[in-house]
Amino acid sequence: MSRDDSPLVRDASPETGYTSVHRAFLQSFLTHNVMTVDEIKPVLAHIITASNPDRPYMEGDVTQPQITSTIQTLNARITPFDLEIRSTRDQHSKALTYALVNNASDALTQLATKFSPAEIAYIRRLLDCMFDTNNTPTRETMALKQNEASALARASRRNRQSQVHSADGEEAADPGISMQDAETVLEDLVNAGFLRKSQHGFYSLAPRALMELRAYLKETYNEAADDTEDGVEVMRIRDCEGCRELMTHGIRCDKRECGVRWHDQCANNFYRGKTVENRKCPKCRTVCSGKVFVGERAVTKGGSTGAGTASGRRSTQSRREEEEEDEEEDDDEGEEDEEE
Repeated sequence: MSRDDSPLVRDASPETGYTSVHRAFLQSFLTHNVMTVDEIKPVLAHIITASNPDRPYMEGDVTQPQITSTIQTLNARITPFDLEIRSTRDQHSKALTYALVNNASDALTQLATKFSPAEIAYIRRLLDCMFDTNNTPTRETMALKQNEASALARASRRNRQSQVHSADGEEAADPGISMQDAETVLEDLVNAGFLRKSQHGFYSLAPRALMELRAYLKETYNEAADDTEDGVEVMRIRDCEGCRELMTHGIRCDKRECGVRWHDQCANNFYRGKTVENRKCPKCRTVCSGKVFVGERAVTKGGSTGAGTASGRRSTQSRREEEEEDEEEDDDEGEEDEEE
């Protein structure tokens, strides 16, 4: 099929190049939200064939430039509606992944159309656990296991005293949710492409969430020197040294104080052809062993950088004290109920 005969241009608008193929392709994104290149190719081939049955289009006929061009045309049309199709590489599978995202508000606000205020508060607790509790200078896990996720269903004393916003704008104390409801929320987030669950049972952010939550995560968990008690900048959310995309799975510089982080593929590309002794960090010149991990491998394969204090906004000791206070409070509440 020549370019002039392609349905992508044959019935295109003279001003925008927008065709029925683009409209149908956008509908597929509205249905799936997230698609890899391998998932896009058969969908686009089917749409083009449906547009011109006399000239069938095969999956192998769909090229990457064609996908890029189609998405660029779509983005030009949907930008006024605060929508955009973005792309990133999956940190685990390395697959190029596209997602339809909303630019009008942060992803947690968008999730409010599906989840209740108490469930949104639970999702925030999940993020706090990933990027504060499970993210220290010695172990940057940025993920949590099923038992941790279940335990967060119950709002802590501090969270119970915080406010959640209902649909009508009213505020109420955070009541927490049941463990069964928490499991449902986790399943929905996985199905929506916001979370991924690994074979080791760890929940972490999926490509769609990384694209939509980028600004939120940096604003929430990074602290400027002026905002900390000791005047030292705290960086919990970092970009990959190679691709400059958000970094939650890969390797880190062997020197704890250094801020260099790499996706696996980006590190391989940078150090390709270099001997072990020449695999040096581009910033601090420390030899990179490739065995100090970011993500769940920091737990499953070790690779911590030795003893050190947590970088979280609350120390482990303070968290333990809060948990003990919660238990004492619950015991007191139970005794009061029995007396009544």
